[in-house]
Amino acid sequence: MSTANDLAHYMRPGTLQLPALPPLALYVHLPWCLKKCPYCDFNSHERRAGTDAAAQQARYVEALLADLEASLPLVWGRQVHSVFIGGGTPSLFEPEMIDRLIAGVRARLPLAPACEVTLEANPGTFERERFAAFRAAGVTRLSIGVQSFDDAHLKAIGRVHDGAQARAAVEEAARSFDTFNLDLMYALPGQTLAELEQDVRTALAFEPPHLSIYHLTIEPNTVFAKFPPRVPEEDVAWDMLDRVTALTAGAGLARYEVSAYARAGHRCQHNLNYWQFGDYLGIGAGAHGKLSFAHRIVRQQRHRQPELYMDKALAGDAVAQAHEVARRDLPFEYMLNVLRLKEGFTLQDYLEKTGLPPSSIHAPLQKAEHSGWLEQDGAWIRPTARGFDFLSDLQALFLPED
Repeated sequence: MSTANDLAHYMRPGTLQLPALPPLALYVHLPWCLKKCPYCDFNSHERRAGTDAAAQQARYVEALLADLEASLPLVWGRQVHSVFIGGGTPSLFEPEMIDRLIAGVRARLPLAPACEVTLEANPGTFERERFAAFRAAGVTRLSIGVQSFDDAHLKAIGRVHDGAQARAAVEEAARSFDTFNLDLMYALPGQTLAELEQDVRTALAFEPPHLSIYHLTIEPNTVFAKFPPRVPEEDVAWDMLDRVTALTAGAGLARYEVSAYARAGHRCQHNLNYWQFGDYLGIGAGAHGKLSFAHRIVRQQRHRQPELYMDKALAGDAVAQAHEVARRDLPFEYMLNVLRLKEGFTLQDYLEKTGLPPSSIHAPLQKAEHSGWLEQDGAWIRPTARGFDFLSDLQALFLPED
């Protein structure tokens, strides 16, 4: 189906009535890494030895812009509020390629005046030397995959950098960017509560505007799923999370999402848009997207393998799958996102983002309040501390009944 036909198909009458379209973001996936981490289930691919990296990057950026060009009719006239360049390891790309990419995006899409442009980066020396050039290319926010400052733990989770490189990368990010994020992980193989606390204190010493702190999870189809490492007991992991929450609060970083902590004015606008059930166009190998129309919400996925993606995108056929989100699935899809936010949501926002009446979630809301997982404060409905602790169970209340 051509994009013109897609648009006619998506604009036809349907059962939803969206009063307005939500904010729109752009996600760009750059799929290559130096080495695949054993816990990673993202669509990332090790860069093959002997590959002409410059030629590969140039062709990939050309494919991305062709993909974007073909997608324009679906988002015509809509302003883009944030751009997120993720991976893989986007900082492996030459700054000139990132510059070409961002310039190409700006030429094709109306970006908001204060549009946030985030690039994910690794702490390796090779990437660190590019940080200032990424800023000059139009990146406004860097997200650094530190994970830990402890050499033994970095080795245990297969990272290619060491603690010294991580520290140097954070120092360079602070020099080059007004706002940046550090990614940390906890409940790592062999990690003690004291070691986790040392990692967090080391991160906080750099006074980062934003911290993302994730529990290491063993995802299906990863090396760790096949060869599970010995990780801390669940009770220890809960203690670690309690320490993270206390230390970040003491440093002036407010927890605004399950895994995100930020100083005032430094929340990640791109991720907020996901969690608020906004729209996002996803381009690049394996990228996912969510687009709203007057009477339906559509999810897309691009071809996963980088070479196939480039061939298909350059031929105007980057989308591998597209499906309309069923009306019965929308309450769960909405709650899967907004319940991650400490401030929660309003019933008016639920109506505007899903096109469904508040009565469609009346029963699970009552059950969640009765369980002590949700509380109401005026128009706002938000997770309690207990609701955050049992987030998966809370979200599951909104699954469609068989």
